[in-house]
Amino acid sequence: MPVIATVQSTLAGYFDDFETPVGRVLNFGITGLILLSCGLFVAQTYALPPLVQQWVGWIDNGIFGFFTIEYLLRWWAAPRRLKHFFSLSSLIDLAVLLPFVVGTSTFGFLRIFRWMRILRLIRFFEQRTILGYFSQDESAIVARILFTIFAIIFVYSGLIYQVEHRVNAAQFGTFLDAVYYVVSSISTAGFGDITPVSQLGRLLSILMMMTGLLLIPWQLSGLFRRGVADREWRQVVCGGCGLARHDADAKHCKVCGTALGELPDRA
Repeated sequence: MPVIATVQSTLAGYFDDFETPVGRVLNFGITGLILLSCGLFVAQTYALPPLVQQWVGWIDNGIFGFFTIEYLLRWWAAPRRLKHFFSLSSLIDLAVLLPFVVGTSTFGFLRIFRWMRILRLIRFFEQRTILGYFSQDESAIVARILFTIFAIIFVYSGLIYQVEHRVNAAQFGTFLDAVYYVVSSISTAGFGDITPVSQLGRLLSILMMMTGLLLIPWQLSGLFRRGVADREWRQVVCGGCGLARHDADAKHCKVCGTALGELPDRA
């Protein structure tokens, strides 16, 4: 029993580790496979030669076979399995895997969940990146904003393409057509040369614009608040205790009393 507990603890540590070589390789590999699977899924929306289409399908299925094993191992190694199961990242993983595990021949509506695969990267933006820990809060906020924009564009482009391609192939012929429509809509350019004709496509368009209007400004406000807060602090590392943030007019560390040196000249 202790051996199993040790294996579970070690495995859980590797899944959340960016410091050790094994953790870095594992998480770099998972990140790369997520991005590759997104690229392969986009490629499948184009008219590829039959042999290429077959190989793309095989590789995609192989990647999702790996993701299924990864999901089960994450759940098995989690200290609190019920809490892990209902966590946001775990629910996203499960939603993405459902079309692969259950199949879409019987449950065709599950196809829409395949476009959520990019959201699996959310766990890498919880105070960390694939390159390691964020060095500053501003970097974390900027990275989340860029990821939010990219995720909104990718997910909604896929969903709208999935819905509109069957009934409006002239305008939504490729994934790039859907990306063009989503970007022009979110940016409020609204050229009007591509428009959804189905009720579901129009509903998705409304949800897409509301998502962009709510999420992006909310995250931008966090960056703004951080910038305002930083103006009230002085960034200097204390030689005594290592505290890095002090009051703007502080001459001594408020924790250990060590002198902080000369204050910088203020223009």
